Amino acid sequence: MRTDTEPLIRISEVSKQYRMGGETVHALADASLHVLPGDFVAIIGPSGSGKSTLMNVIGCLDTPTSGSYWLDGEEVSLLKENRLATIRNRKIGFIFQSFHLLAKLSALENVELPLIYRGVSTKLRKELAQEALDKVGLGDRVHHRPVELSGGQQQRVAIARALAGNPPILLADEPTGALDSKTSVEVMELIQDLNNQGHTIVLITHDLDVAEQAKRVVRIQDGRLYAEGGVQV
Repeated sequence: MRTDTEPLIRISEVSKQYRMGGETVHALADASLHVLPGDFVAIIGPSGSGKSTLMNVIGCLDTPTSGSYWLDGEEVSLLKENRLATIRNRKIGFIFQSFHLLAKLSALENVELPLIYRGVSTKLRKELAQEALDKVGLGDRVHHRPVELSGGQQQRVAIARALAGNPPILLADEPTGALDSKTSVEVMELIQDLNNQGHTIVLITHDLDVAEQAKRVVRIQDGRLYAEGGVQV
């Protein structure tokens, strides 16, 4: 198990190749990254830089071709899909650009979903979902369906869903990409507040203004990671 002094995320010399049209695409090239408990790291890069592949590896949605990935004290880079699915549910809270809320469910029911998959009892999961919605300022919108909420409120529901199971990592993929500028500011303020409360956050973005609100910025270009100042990590 991980100790308090060890990184929550430890990626070491990870590479990822795909075969496309008879050619090999090098999406990640010897990428290394450490994320400590309580950190707030933004990974920024243009389209095609490899940031989506890196997000998929961090989120246990894909496995590297080579290198190692340790998440919360467990090496996950070589695990089978069924074990990865369990880790995704318990260790990572996902926040997506397009919210991924189910239209027929209320805000509370959407937030409950990952807890249902985890086997949490009905009473406890409703309590946890309510607490998460309270935390994002939507405690009075629990019975509203997505169509009855603004874009910013929908993203807050999505953030509450990510929080409900109290995962070690919040992984945010372009969390403001579908929002107007005013709402984007509000959502980023919420994400910063969550980090100030102790949540560890990894944010993937192409927007420098968004990235600069993190404690640490890592750039990705041609599958390689660079710390601020252009030093390869």
